Amino acid sequence: MTVLSENDVVVIGAGVSGLTTGICLAEAGLSVRIRTAAPPEQTTSVAAGALWGPVSIGPRDRVTGWAQHALEILIRLAAEPGTGIRMVTGQEITRTEPELPYWSHLVPDLRFSDPAELPPGFTGGWRYTSPLATMPVYLAYLRERFQRAGGSIELAEVTSLTETGAPVVVNCTGIAARDLVPDPWLYPVRGQVVIAANPGIEEFFISRDEPEPHSVYMFPHGDTVLLGGTFEEGDEGLTPKPEIAERIVADASAIEPRLRGVAILGHRVGLRPCRSEVRLEPEQIDGTLIWHNYGHGGAGISVSWGCAAEITAALSR
Repeated sequence: MTVLSENDVVVIGAGVSGLTTGICLAEAGLSVRIRTAAPPEQTTSVAAGALWGPVSIGPRDRVTGWAQHALEILIRLAAEPGTGIRMVTGQEITRTEPELPYWSHLVPDLRFSDPAELPPGFTGGWRYTSPLATMPVYLAYLRERFQRAGGSIELAEVTSLTETGAPVVVNCTGIAARDLVPDPWLYPVRGQVVIAANPGIEEFFISRDEPEPHSVYMFPHGDTVLLGGTFEEGDEGLTPKPEIAERIVADASAIEPRLRGVAILGHRVGLRPCRSEVRLEPEQIDGTLIWHNYGHGGAGISVSWGCAAEITAALSR
């Protein structure tokens, strides 16, 4: 082991990246404590659409490996009760010539959509099956698994990466890393979603050619459906905007008429921590080994297990 003290590692941040990293380290035998300003259910992760798919993230060569590792684990978790993960089939659709994403080779059943499968007004798309997380349930599962592995969670503000006294700190602070590191290349992209009663939708839909900051997607979660969304670069407001919620429902209803007049159950807002490239690397600061793990953009869940595995491997050599 690289570190052998009684207090081996402190992970800062309790979103999906922090919890997953904590689990991997604790299950590898390290003593791990998570310090977080907000409990998991109040982090940005709870607002995620949470369909596996490495979007708005780089660099592609590293992301592909992280995403493949995460996909394999999420598929296994989908077979376990209580994880909040299940496999869902759906399609990404476009009004132009469809161009498969660079990660399409990772999904064995991915294929181009037949014209009869497309909603009116769309000319192309692709269908596949992917893990989908109901984030409040998934975060609760991750928290319980981390604690079952011997980890602990401490609610406390963090003002410095070296203040914990631990020999190793893993920085999973998301957009907060902009000020904490500091990192001027990290920027927020606001996402707002609507939680609605599900009128019977079983497949996910993602429209791939909406002009930003608009985005249109729908992810079914049993009795509810998550409707999105926005990609508002630089907007840091965490209060749901009624006019955006109305637009989200209207755009989704235009694709799926069953959503017209649906009951609205809630709203969520989160700030995607975007960067040209994920920062996953070690750094020595005042005798403390810092492992940075942030900048995952809109793909935190999609690479979480892969990034955590890389850190764990490095600390276990």
